[in-house]
This record gives sequence, C-alpha cells and structure tokens, in this order.
Amino acid sequence: MKNNNDLQSIHIYTDGACSGNPGPGGWGAYMLFNGHEREMSGHEEHTTNNRMELTAVIEALNALKKPCHVTIFTDSTYVLKGATEWMEGWKKRQWKNAAKKPVENRDLWEMLDEALQRHTMDWEWVKGHAGNPGNEKADTLATEAIKKRTEED
Repeated sequence: MKNNNDLQSIHIYTDGACSGNPGPGGWGAYMLFNGHEREMSGHEEHTTNNRMELTAVIEALNALKKPCHVTIFTDSTYVLKGATEWMEGWKKRQWKNAAKKPVENRDLWEMLDEALQRHTMDWEWVKGHAGNPGNEKADTLATEAIKKRTEED
C-alpha cells in the first residue's frame, strides 16, 4: 500500500435508521473529498438499526475505487466499538463474543472487516441529532430511504 501521505483523504458520515426495530430500515452515507460531495442511501424491508448502521459504512467503503485515508464519522457506538475494539477479539474467537456466543450480524461484520483492509482508517464518534451537518445529512439520507421503500410498496 502507498504511504499514507499519497492516499486521497475522504470524510464519510454514516447513519442507519429503522421504523420499528426490527422493521423497515434505511442507511445513508455522505462523503466529502477534494471539494466534492457524494450521497448514497439504500433500504431494506425488514432489518434492525444496527444492521443499517453497519451497512452504511460497508456500502460507503465499497464505493471507493482505490485505497484511501478514510475518516468515518458515526453516531453508532456499536459500529465504532465493534470496528475499533471488539472485532479483533471476535476473529480470534472464531466470531464468538466474550460470552462465547455467536457475534450478532456476523455477516456484516465480516464484510466490514474485508472493506477495512483496503483503506487506512480513522474513526470519529459524533453525537446524533446534535446539529453536526454531516451527521444530519447522513440521517436525512437514511430516513428518506425508508420513506422511498414505503412508497415502493
């Protein structure tokens, strides 16, 4: 991999939302790089908030065409701690948590683990619904995705 100084720097704000938990869900990612913006979103018919939070990060990272220095901004302590504190232990224990039970959402954690390998990562927690413009944008994308799903039915 290239020196970190050679990598394009990108900031990604992610959020997930659910109408009921579980229920219809949506995810959103708001990406900022070199003065450009990109918005992404999607929805699922029956899911959980945690799955949508994870999906937002995975989809955003997978949209990057080359290795980057990525800063993920998330209001999900589940995603943040999972990616930065818990995942290595889960992998060492064959995807079992500290209580020796299967890790919830293992499929998505494995996809996130794979996506993370391509990039140099920094993580930032932001308080949700507290006026952070990037987080508010990601939240709007996620909640609008739920509405789009509902309109398609």
